[in-house]
Amino acid sequence: MLSPKITIDYSKCTIPFDCKRCLQTCASAVFMLVTLKSERGKETDKEETGAYRVEPWFRDRCTGCMDCVKACPVNAITIKVPKEVAP
Repeated sequence: MLSPKITIDYSKCTIPFDCKRCLQTCASAVFMLVTLKSERGKETDKEETGAYRVEPWFRDRCTGCMDCVKACPVNAITIKVPKEVAP
């Protein structure tokens, strides 16, 4: 089975640490919150744009249910589920 193509528009998803709706909604645990900015001995500001990013880390787990797309308050997630190719 081919994995769905999951795209996140990071110009819309700017402060994912405060939202996390896609992470909470996805029963398959496809998404992961990644820290992009870190400084030694200093806590990363969760409200700083670009400090964190939601990544579709485990695309092979995606079932194409679209729950994350529906849960995203800024419409930043798109999923394209490939059609099965007959052998």
